[in-house]
Amino acid sequence: MKLSSTNPSKNYEVISEVDVSTPEEIKAKVAKAQVAKKAWRDLGVDGRIKLLRKVSEKLAENKERFAKLEAEEMGMPYKEVFEDFDGGLDYFNSYLDKGSAYLKPIDTLENKDELHQVFKEPYGVVACIVPWNFPFANWVWQCGQNLVAGNTIVFKHSEETQLCGKLIEEIVNEVLPDGVFNEVYGDGSVGEILVNQDVNLICFTGSSATGIKIKQAAATRLLPTCLELGGSAPGIIFEDANLDDVIESVFMSRFLACGQMCDALKRLIVHESKIDEVVSKLTEIIKTKKQGDASDEQSDFGPLVAKRQLELLEEQVKDAVNNGAKVVIGGRRPDGLNGAYYEPTLLINITKDMRVWQEEVFGPVLPIVPFGDEAQAIRMANDTKYGLGAYIFTTDNARFMRIAQQLESGMVSQNNLSYINVCDPFTGYKMSGGGREHAQFGFDDVTQIKVIAKEK
Repeated sequence: MKLSSTNPSKNYEVISEVDVSTPEEIKAKVAKAQVAKKAWRDLGVDGRIKLLRKVSEKLAENKERFAKLEAEEMGMPYKEVFEDFDGGLDYFNSYLDKGSAYLKPIDTLENKDELHQVFKEPYGVVACIVPWNFPFANWVWQCGQNLVAGNTIVFKHSEETQLCGKLIEEIVNEVLPDGVFNEVYGDGSVGEILVNQDVNLICFTGSSATGIKIKQAAATRLLPTCLELGGSAPGIIFEDANLDDVIESVFMSRFLACGQMCDALKRLIVHESKIDEVVSKLTEIIKTKKQGDASDEQSDFGPLVAKRQLELLEEQVKDAVNNGAKVVIGGRRPDGLNGAYYEPTLLINITKDMRVWQEEVFGPVLPIVPFGDEAQAIRMANDTKYGLGAYIFTTDNARFMRIAQQLESGMVSQNNLSYINVCDPFTGYKMSGGGREHAQFGFDDVTQIKVIAKEK
């Protein structure tokens, strides 16, 4: 069976096709990874890093090729795809630079008679499944630390970005030993087959609904999981915020990648004294942006990734409008563009029963609500089943820390700062996941602990 890869910028024009992996092929690739895992582990962390540096070099050589494909297949504007690639490669290289230090044994007890040490050992074969929104960085975040740690991988990219996945497989397997990195192709049904194979760890990035299903499948075998799931991040603008300094950060935190980010600012909570000014300034920024073909270097906004994503977004906005929300700007498909396009949209008069408040909104739509005092802002920010990122805009550092410590969120930033950094974990509360990526925290989640006590 074939799976078509389409261009959402050009009315879903077919770019190419890939063969969907059969159950037999999936099982065979897992078996291949099981065979390869001992030699990959025995190579040692320094030996693995030496090979993976060659992978990094090969990836860098294919930067332009990957950027072009990502713009076509996923619809990320050409001016943004390089951020995905460069940022992803920075993370990959950080794993290589720090891996030996983070994975070395830790002495926990030593005296004249005995030495106790804690070792971080690979799990074995890992099923890694990622979504489409950052085709390169998502692969790095899921697979990079696993490979350094000594795990072999069976990887599945989203059905929306199969060609990006195929390019990654081609480049990586020019360097790595046979069976260390394996890839399967298809939609969610292929992922379901994969997680029920003979794997030792499941790493997944995607929706909370799918994360629950994966957790349930893993529970029957007591398999460990590392899950990075959905988000509905609040942004709180206090009355003392300097809007001229932070409004671009507010805009980018919501609308980067056409709003298709798990930790994007998805609910803007503004002090009642500032709300008119905030709405006005965001509206003016949106008016300056050009929406068009993602491969056009002049486009600030491309399309959504697929027609199904567009239709879901339309349903969420329609529900809000039908229940009293007002569209300030946007709220429809743009004229003259054929594909998965939706205009950048601001909504006001929001109530908490609306889908744009209750659900994760994966697209360029921002609901804006007023608040009166800190306690109300905190209640509104925490009024979600998710807990990934959060954004606070204030010049009062004491207030920032006071609010940050009360938010049910794995990551919080102030003003123009970003919590996305190679030295920090990426993690969430509540329905936003159950795992960490990056730095020593990420290596902890892709290894298992062994204590060895020996005589001296």
